[in-house]
This record gives sequence, structure tokens and C-alpha cells, in this order.
Amino acid sequence: MSWRFDHETLPQRVRFASGAAAQALAAEVADVGASRVMVIASAAEADLARRVTDGLPVALVHDEVVMHVPVPVAERARAAAREHHVDLVVSVGGGSTTGLAKAVALETGLPVVAVPTTYAGSEATNVWGLTEGATKTTGVDARVLPRCVVYDATLTLSLPVDLSVASGLNALAHCVDSMWAPRTDPIDQAMAGEGIRALAAGLPRVVADPGGLEGREQTLYGAYLSAVAFASAGSGLHHKICHVLGGRYDLPHAPTHAIVLPYVLALNAPGAPEADARIAAAFGTATGLEGLQALRRRLDAPRALRDVGFREDQVADAVQAVLPVVPESNPVAVTADDLTRLLHDAWEGAEPR
Repeated sequence: MSWRFDHETLPQRVRFASGAAAQALAAEVADVGASRVMVIASAAEADLARRVTDGLPVALVHDEVVMHVPVPVAERARAAAREHHVDLVVSVGGGSTTGLAKAVALETGLPVVAVPTTYAGSEATNVWGLTEGATKTTGVDARVLPRCVVYDATLTLSLPVDLSVASGLNALAHCVDSMWAPRTDPIDQAMAGEGIRALAAGLPRVVADPGGLEGREQTLYGAYLSAVAFASAGSGLHHKICHVLGGRYDLPHAPTHAIVLPYVLALNAPGAPEADARIAAAFGTATGLEGLQALRRRLDAPRALRDVGFREDQVADAVQAVLPVVPESNPVAVTADDLTRLLHDAWEGAEPR
């Protein structure tokens, strides 16, 4: 059978150099010609953000960063950008920080330069997310894609090992979901496979030597590939489940993805043998699940949703919220019983089946 697919590559520059974030960011700001920069960074990242943006024409530093980007938080950031006549947004931080910068860009059209300090991957996608009440809404819009990403592995050195593991496994979830997401194609799958290989090599090094750059660089590289693949392939079942869990029950983003991933892989792999073979090849194991579980054991990864605030009595409600958003193209048909078993097992931390 001949190949036939459409693939869109997003227009974005990547500046990747450890120890050179300030110089790379200054060059990008000069290239834009910006004179009034809004820096978005949480209070916890304030010192790091000051170092990276030193010497730039900063008009505003905005530090109200909240997980899952609640709409009122986004509205306040947008109002601040308008009030200070900003012409460029620079985000320094993890996925929530990048997400807030995207929320500003979505309404204002302002360009964004992202400086990630985790392995979230949001910086490489044109996907935005906002939470209102208990509902998280996501969408795709060209305005939210950062024009440039500045990757500097030294900026991830302060990320604790447990958060590095969760964030890295969140990136790995982008890779796995990209193997069978609604718009996946051979290019996405190739990037996802290389992303898995890099993350599987890098994360154990981060755990073994948290202050070393080699593992951090490999993991950051893998996280970028995972995000590019995900941006093209779209949201698969794993992300649909996790968006419901995060928005509806305010669960922490990266640990939730890290916990749910093996259960979705166990459910979908029998219906997608070629995708599973790609995942297995990237791990160097007989099956994708075998490789993932071996990596999770090496990393002492988070195991159970009950450990991050999800209650057993919320399973039934979550099933009803997830069922309508299951992608039609998912490799296997998904029933309420399937989701109930999956979520209960993930709540308990049982072996995936």
C-alpha cells in the first residue's frame, strides 16, 4: 500500500545551548525589535527570570501563574499587557507559565518567546488551554505558538528529581499518544520514536546525576521532539483523559500524565501493533508496555492517582466526562467499562492490564 498523508510543520525557531539562555534571548528580542517586554514567571522562578532577562527592555514582570490557567488569571494577565503597552511576551518557567503566555497571545496577538525550565513541551505547540470552573478547554491557534524557544539545560538543574521524572514522563506521554492520535503520520511517529529514545536515555541520567548536564540535555531534546510530534498529531485518548482529570479535579498536570500513561498504553497497544512495535523499538524491549514499565521502575515514577488527590468515588463522574471526548480514531473501541477499569486501576496503582 502506498503512503498518503498531509503533514504541517510549524514555523518556529529553536535556540538550544546550555548556559547561553541570556544571550540567545537577547538576540531574539533584538530580532523582533521589541522595546516593551512582558516577562511572565512565577514567584518561584523570579531570580532565574531576572538573570535570563537582565539587560532587556522589560516593561512588566507578571508573576501570577496558576496551574491549568484559570480564565480569571488569564484575563488579569491580558489586562496587564494592555496597560503596559507590551510588544513582546517572554515566558520563563514550566507549562503553566508558557500556558499563561499563550493565553495572552490568544487575545492580543502578541509574539511570544518561551524559555522553558521543565520538560512540559507546551512551548513547541500551537495548543492553548484554559480552565473555567471545573472544565478545561483546549484549542489550536497559530497566534499562541511561540516564535522562538530558548532551550538551556542549565535552567532545569533546579528542578527536583521527582518533578523532573514526572515532567519527563509527561513528555513521553506526548510521544506515545502521537503514535495513534487523530492526525498522526509517519513524520510524527518518527519524531515520537526518537523522543522516546532520548527520554529513556536522559531521564535515568537525571536521576543518577541531577546536577549533570548530559541527562538534562537529552531529556530536553526528547521533550522538544515529543511536543512537535504532539502538535502535529493532535490529542489522543491519554491526553483527553488527563485534561478531564486536571481540569475537573485540579490534579497536578505532570504527575497525572505520568501515572495514567501505562494504563492507556495497555489498553491501546493490542489495537495498534505497528505503533506498539515502534514504541518497543525505541525502548529496546519486546513490547512498549514492557519498556515503559521498566523505565518507570528505574525512575521510581509516581504510581497512583490517589496519591495526587483523586478519590475513588470520583471515578464514575470522570468516566462520564471522558466518554464523550474519546477520539473516534482511537485504535480500540472504548466503553464506559473500559474507562472505569482503567481509572480505578490508575487510582489504585495496580498493574496495567
